[in-house]
Amino acid sequence: QVQLVESGGGLVQPGGSLRLSCAASGSFFSINAMGWYRQAPGKQRELVATITSGGSTNYADSVKGRFSISRDNAKNTVNLQMNSLKPEDTAVYYCNADLRGPWSAITSRNYWGQGTQVTVSS
Repeated sequence: QVQLVESGGGLVQPGGSLRLSCAASGSFFSINAMGWYRQAPGKQRELVATITSGGSTNYADSVKGRFSISRDNAKNTVNLQMNSLKPEDTAVYYCNADLRGPWSAITSRNYWGQGTQVTVSS
């Protein structure tokens, strides 16, 4: 059983900062890419940022220069530092991870966390 557990969401004023964290636990061998996605009410889930096992990052244009993704491979965690938050950043943020495990020597499995609410409002 594999779990991704997010933490760090909440209510913040425009211009403020929040840090999201996600920890992977359970029976797996290694983690390939990890990332954060978000879904606002009435909208599709969208990519926010991803990071490979080697540390290469990718960001949505809307968050470039404001958000920073990082990971700790030893702790199986991924973080999202969000600065200069805007009301349009309001959404449920989901952690995602692509894992290698005992289920297959070839294929990985993709997992999602339960989501954490981020609300940017004055």
